[in-house]
Amino acid sequence: MALEPGRPVSPDSSGRDSPGPRQWIGQLGDDAPANDKHYRKYASGVDRALSLFDTALQEWADYISFLNRLLKALQARPSSVSAIPSKAIVAKRLSQCLNPALPSGVHQKTLEVYSYIFSVIGKDGLSRDLPLYFPGLSSVLSFASLTVRAPFLDLLERYFVDLDPRSLRPAMKSVVLALLPGLEEETSEDFDRTFKLVERFKTAIRSPESEDITETHSSGDDFFWQCFFLAAITGHTRRTGALAYLSRTLPRLGHPRHQEPSKDETAAELTQLVTSPEPGLLIRCFAAGLADEQLLIQRGFLDLLVTHLPLHSDVLQMRAKGGDLELLLRAAVGVTVRRDMSLNRRLWSWLLGPEPSTSEHDAPPDSPTSPHHALSSRTSYFAEYGLRPLVRALLAMVRSDAGGNPAERARPYRICLSLMDRWEIGGLVVPELFLPIVDSVREFKAKAATKADFTEVLRSASVFFDGVESGLIYGEMLALMAQAIGPGEPSPQERRRQIDLIRFILTYFNVREEEMITIHAPLTALAILCMMEEVSNSDHPLGASLSEAALNIAATLLELVPERAFPTETHGIDGARPRTQASLSRTETLKKIKAFYMNDQGNLDAASPPFSARELADALLEKACDLTCASLSRKESGPELAAKSRVINLLLAKLPETASFDAKGLLDAIHSRLASDDPVPFTTYSAVVSLSTHMYSANRITTLELSGLVLPLVRHAWAYLSASEPKYHVETVRSLWLLQSALGLSNRDIEAAISALMLEHDTTGAFSKRPSDPGRSFIVLWTHTLQDHSSGPERRGPKMANGEAKALTRLTGADHYEVMLTRPVFLMLDALADERTQLFMTVKTWLSSLAGVDKLFHIFVTKFYELPFLRPQPPSSTPASADYSEDDDLDLALYYVRSLSSVLRWCPETAWAVLAKKLPQPEGTEDADPTLQHIFLRVCLRCIAHSKAPGEDGPEVTATQLHRAALTVLHQILLNPFAEQLAGLHLENVLIEKLQQSLSGPDPYVQVLLLDVVSPTQEKRMPLADAAARITRAPPPERLMVPQPPPPALLKCILAGLSAQSSRPVLDSWVGFLAECLPLYTDSVFQVLIPLVETLCRQIGNTFSNLRSLFRSTDQKPSQGSVGPEATLISLLNGLEQVLANGHDRLLAEEARVQVVKSPDQPQGFFGSVVSGVFSSDASPQTRSATANDRLTVLLAFQDAVRICFTIWSWGQGGDAPGQDPASAASLNYTSLRMRNRARRLLEHLFAAETLECLETVIGIWRGALDAGDAAKAAEVLNLLPALDGSRPKHTVPALFNAIYSRTNPGALDPSRRSTLTIELQDTDLVIFLVDYTRSLEDDTMDEIWQDCTAFLKDILGNPFPHRQTLPSLLEFAAVLGEKVDNTNFGEQRKMRRELADLFLRLLTAIFTTRPASFEVSGPSTLSEKQRPNEPARPVSRGTVRLPAERADDVVGILAAIVPNLPKILVENDRVLTAAAAISTNVIGPALRSKSFPDTISATMLALLRELSKLPNNQKAWKKDFADAFNDQRFFAPSSLALAHSGWLPLLRQWTVADKERMPELLSRLTQPTTAGIVFGVGATSARLEADRRTQLNLRRIATLVAACPADTFVVDLPAITDKLTELLAATATSSPSSATRAEVYMVLRALVLRTSPVHLAPLWPLVNAELHAALASVVAPDHSTPSDTYGNASVMQACKLLDLLVCVAPDDFQLHEWLFVTDTIDAVYRPQFVVGGGYQPVALVDAVCEELGPVGLVGGAASAVPVVETGAVAAGAGAHAPGGGSSSAPLRRPLLGFPGGISDEVSMERKDELVAKVLRPFFAQLSIYAFESTYAMAPVDWEGCVAALVKDVFDERTIVRGL
Repeated sequence: MALEPGRPVSPDSSGRDSPGPRQWIGQLGDDAPANDKHYRKYASGVDRALSLFDTALQEWADYISFLNRLLKALQARPSSVSAIPSKAIVAKRLSQCLNPALPSGVHQKTLEVYSYIFSVIGKDGLSRDLPLYFPGLSSVLSFASLTVRAPFLDLLERYFVDLDPRSLRPAMKSVVLALLPGLEEETSEDFDRTFKLVERFKTAIRSPESEDITETHSSGDDFFWQCFFLAAITGHTRRTGALAYLSRTLPRLGHPRHQEPSKDETAAELTQLVTSPEPGLLIRCFAAGLADEQLLIQRGFLDLLVTHLPLHSDVLQMRAKGGDLELLLRAAVGVTVRRDMSLNRRLWSWLLGPEPSTSEHDAPPDSPTSPHHALSSRTSYFAEYGLRPLVRALLAMVRSDAGGNPAERARPYRICLSLMDRWEIGGLVVPELFLPIVDSVREFKAKAATKADFTEVLRSASVFFDGVESGLIYGEMLALMAQAIGPGEPSPQERRRQIDLIRFILTYFNVREEEMITIHAPLTALAILCMMEEVSNSDHPLGASLSEAALNIAATLLELVPERAFPTETHGIDGARPRTQASLSRTETLKKIKAFYMNDQGNLDAASPPFSARELADALLEKACDLTCASLSRKESGPELAAKSRVINLLLAKLPETASFDAKGLLDAIHSRLASDDPVPFTTYSAVVSLSTHMYSANRITTLELSGLVLPLVRHAWAYLSASEPKYHVETVRSLWLLQSALGLSNRDIEAAISALMLEHDTTGAFSKRPSDPGRSFIVLWTHTLQDHSSGPERRGPKMANGEAKALTRLTGADHYEVMLTRPVFLMLDALADERTQLFMTVKTWLSSLAGVDKLFHIFVTKFYELPFLRPQPPSSTPASADYSEDDDLDLALYYVRSLSSVLRWCPETAWAVLAKKLPQPEGTEDADPTLQHIFLRVCLRCIAHSKAPGEDGPEVTATQLHRAALTVLHQILLNPFAEQLAGLHLENVLIEKLQQSLSGPDPYVQVLLLDVVSPTQEKRMPLADAAARITRAPPPERLMVPQPPPPALLKCILAGLSAQSSRPVLDSWVGFLAECLPLYTDSVFQVLIPLVETLCRQIGNTFSNLRSLFRSTDQKPSQGSVGPEATLISLLNGLEQVLANGHDRLLAEEARVQVVKSPDQPQGFFGSVVSGVFSSDASPQTRSATANDRLTVLLAFQDAVRICFTIWSWGQGGDAPGQDPASAASLNYTSLRMRNRARRLLEHLFAAETLECLETVIGIWRGALDAGDAAKAAEVLNLLPALDGSRPKHTVPALFNAIYSRTNPGALDPSRRSTLTIELQDTDLVIFLVDYTRSLEDDTMDEIWQDCTAFLKDILGNPFPHRQTLPSLLEFAAVLGEKVDNTNFGEQRKMRRELADLFLRLLTAIFTTRPASFEVSGPSTLSEKQRPNEPARPVSRGTVRLPAERADDVVGILAAIVPNLPKILVENDRVLTAAAAISTNVIGPALRSKSFPDTISATMLALLRELSKLPNNQKAWKKDFADAFNDQRFFAPSSLALAHSGWLPLLRQWTVADKERMPELLSRLTQPTTAGIVFGVGATSARLEADRRTQLNLRRIATLVAACPADTFVVDLPAITDKLTELLAATATSSPSSATRAEVYMVLRALVLRTSPVHLAPLWPLVNAELHAALASVVAPDHSTPSDTYGNASVMQACKLLDLLVCVAPDDFQLHEWLFVTDTIDAVYRPQFVVGGGYQPVALVDAVCEELGPVGLVGGAASAVPVVETGAVAAGAGAHAPGGGSSSAPLRRPLLGFPGGISDEVSMERKDELVAKVLRPFFAQLSIYAFESTYAMAPVDWEGCVAALVKDVFDERTIVRGL
């Protein structure tokens, strides 16, 4: 670029003409010689006129007066002088007079002065001084009245249009922006004039070599168009005028489709004109217009697209980069979100291309150019030119990271929904976007912050989904499935992801429309089955989990299909069926289905389904059957077979019986699989049961065929009923009852199979060989059968591991148990005949704890009544002695009576209560509500009423045996505890009569039995005491006789027996033996207690660990163990309870004896005990010590028991639940519930005996969990206490108080209430637990604990010093009480609330009294490191879990949590204000006034202060302290920066809202710089430095306040701020305050730019322009010159940051001035060349300064037109990506300085050369191109990042001056 004619050059003697002293230096001085006295007089007059601006301007009339004086002074110039004195100041004052707030008269007068100046300096002078004068004029049209517009346009026409093009070129974008407001109203009288003026400017900057293309376009207009596009992109408020200009002058860039672009040279030249050198600007201009907020502008740009820039144009298809076209399409389709038809209609016109020509419309209807052909041609137009880039653009939107914003995430869904309004577009776009959209919804589900966000996104996606064709949806799902299970090399993770996506679609979207469920769902399921068959036969089978997942998808689809989808056909069932789909191969089947979905997109209007309903049904059944048969033959994994059987079951339930089905083949496969000796996995067994019952219920197999499966099925089920494997017990029993339900109640096949299995390994006639395992398995079957109620889960259908949707109703075991269990239960009872067998012990144990004993007795009643001679007789007939008849089955009766005798012999006491309970009478009897013992009594009497059977003689005849057995039962009945009911029967008469008859009988032993029955002196059995009652009862009296001590080997034997694995089957016997032996250890029970408890706890722990691991493993084969771990666990817990009960009873007896031995005069208190211990003999302490040791022993045993019980109680809760095997969920629930209930009962008994010690043990568990960082376990402790009956709050809370007192003030407690301190807990641990426990309680429990809590707090306040460490936590406790009481209404509320408020305030006072120095908080990070001197070191808490010591020490945190609830706690406003004042006085005030401020301030402290500020009417309490802190000179220390955003700024916002006078008060502290009285010396320098420091701090406070408040908060104060800043900018290096404050002034300006709307900033721009100009120019000023001294390093750095921020944020009016500082045109990237005058010399200030400083490595001084945008690095901090880049997420636009990826601002401010080299030179070199690229990227501004950068600088005290 040649040197502009107006550019000042070096003096003649310098010998150079460039670059020399540049234009920006020339602006600072004058051109006229200073030795001309006429000129000096002229200049003096102008200066006097200018001085009036600073003193005399008050009203608008003063401005006119000033302008008149200035004009007169300028008109007094000598005729020989054409220069303007002080022209920079004159230009500045004139621009200030064009303030929009002034009336139009001032504006007119200002334009008059401008006009005179331009007439004086002439064209050359104006060309030279254009950067001085034009910025002030550029904004006039945006606010000018009609009277001002005309003179303004006159000014431009007269003086500016004819300027040198090289002077206009840099300002061209500003010129365009300045004129665009005049084009907004096309009907205004100035529109044509403004339009012509724009055209004249366009003509003015053409190069001389330009050639006309048309009347209005020339080849030299390319630069103008590039500037115009940039102006339209950035000037969003001026876009209306830009649209008006474009609609009139933009060349039509489209060509007829049939014509090649190259044929039309004019069109090619016009295309080159608007796209050279950067075509992306044209596209971004349209994209910006289409994204405008105003609908009219969007409509106008859409019209322009249709008429001037069609989709097929050469510009879009060839010249633009691919990413640019995507950007344009993204903006264009974005208008559909408005749902405005006027916009959509224009968009469709653009996307579908021009309408067919008129000649085509006139063609015959049957010609290829018919309307249908026209539609297809428009569709092909879009497919050719717009489809691919639109799909890419929408995909980029779908895949972009919206940052969790649901509205942004749903935007592309709404766009796609709108595009579906036109099938020509939506039909092509939606197939490409369907899956990505669904996948993005699934991804968002994992990222969504709340469920509501996901619901909002899902709602938008569902609306789109519902608009998609059914065939397309299922076709895409089928394609996904093909990728997941088809051939290829995708990873297992990728395959799983595809299946998960299908499952997501089926779960969250509507796939249940009629067409979907009747046609597409069965077709898709068939395709999946074919693919599964293909994969299973290939060389690379899928993994089991993938196969199962795919089959489950097929099953889910089949669940959607209704039965009506397969109508029943009656014809051709038996005849020969024609060739149907069933005979097609899977390859042909898949081919036909894929063709239907790929070629026709599943559209039923375009093609019919590939198969009929009948063919589809046959094919589905055939494929499912083949898959299942193959799975059975290959012995595949259980879950996979279960999934296949689920598919078949669904098909059998939905398909008609006419559908072909290979039941025989499937049955053979099942038989083959079950015939294996190895146990099958449970899921396989469950699947086979389900499959068998479904085939039977669907009439596919006969009853006989199903019966054939019973024995193998029951054999495998028997293995899963093993007592040692409780994992599948519940599921197995349910499966057996499902099978029984299919067979019917009359079928006893299962009963027979069970009986056969029980006797399978039995030795006939040798009971000693009978093993116990079948008995234990039967016990499991019995237990779960009786718990299978009709109200339980899984009632309908066998939804076990398979989850079928429809099946027959399953019988419940509890209602029909006799069908399956009658014969097996008698086989069990047979074992009681021989005590030598293992099975005997098993049955005996079972009877002792039998659940459902009434069911067992009911079986006996049924069997007795089946015998005619034992049935009840009518009341009229009395039993008489007679012989049995031949028809009486005496053997069977004898068998039943002996079995009943065995049951009554071994059953527990509770069974007699069942016998004595009245029951509904059995059918066929006439007795009035008999009890079971009545029934059995009468049966026995009938047995002995008959004499003998025919043909039998001898003592062992059957009748005699029956008599013996009946008498034995009768004896047992009469001895039971409830025999009093039988007194009214007068049995003695009958029995005496029978006794007389027996004298002549053959068997004398019958007499003995009868005598036993009749004898009035029967030995009564003593009932056993329950262990739970023994723990809590009073101490027993001492025995008079002391038994002999047991042998030492006994204890070892007991311990070995409890520990040995071989003793598990008879563990109950061992526990009973232990209970019998414990009385032998009366004198040494404390010696054996610890080893017994340790052994029992260890065995409990091991057994429980094994049980827990069992339920975590999957598909485990049954083991051969004999006894289950849950039975073992319960037995061990029973033994533990026995031991603890005995030990505790003995301890209570010992303590009672010691209490009696004490002297009556001996004091019982704590201090009395100490005194007596000093002065008494040695005997008493020894006695007391022995008792204390005994208590310690018992308590240690209690602690072990509590810990192991807590471990059991926690099973399956919290984080332990997800790790379990889902296949055994029901059994897990049953087993864990049993174990937890047993552990809970033991815990209740322990708590009832020793509440305090057990509670401390539980708190120890809680503390250990916190130490380990396990918050879930700590929460489980708080869940345990409410579950225990013995730990109600009214018991627990007083125990907690005792535990606290035991550690802080034990003398205040009675000795019986003190803790033994065996658990290592601090008082802080206990109080924190008290707080958490109280918070977890229900509000209604306050009624129970209120009195105790208030009494405790009163006692504490009576002597608070011992509790000083816990007082803050106790305050939190009182606050929790207040919150809960606020939610209740018990008691006298007003009195209680007042009492609590008094206690709260007293606690608050006690805290501040006893801990006055604890509030100098050093921050939360150091709290955990504080330890009390007597406290052992503890690990630092992990994660978010805070240790109790940390919480107790965090006084400020506790107060911050309490303050929001003060109105609830204290109720009355006066009390609230009193508490707030106390906190402010004792916590906030000292911290803010501390010598260590601001290090005493933490985030918690600021949170407390913020909560205090929110209390109503509380400003007085905190405002003064906060104001003092804000005014403290240490406020801006670097340590405050970390808390600035989260703490200080919100507080400042609150502070400012409370008082509007903050800003005026701060401004009043700023003093005007003065030079009067300045003297030299140390004193003067010190005074100036102090003034500088004070001013800097006040300016920083102003900047912080502006940044902290919302936008436009200080608009009212803006004139005052401007005046103060203007005064301070007049400071010099020697004034007071000096120019060192300029850096802070620039910070205030940055804050105003960020927090003030651009419309309010107009008065600032003259000031900002002048300051930035001077500051940046000072960089190249000589050292020690006035500019160099005035603008220090910090000032220059802040000036650069201010400019950087202005370029980034680009306020509306600043864009008019931007060209002064950076090259804001295309010249920033494509450097122009000028033939005349040498190379290009930039006018922009930073570019000129950069050239003056010398080249920098990043950007060279290239003069070629190579696009730097391709080679220059785009800084990451700007958020700009390469033009047209397809970035997946929208970046943010950030400043260049001090941001990641930009230029670091971390540099020393001491040396200017270092600052220039590291910061300024790179900054100046890159800023112009960086600004262009940021504009090109069209990224949104990172406002929060800009504020953070400002705050960082404000809190950087390195640039604050320091005193001498």
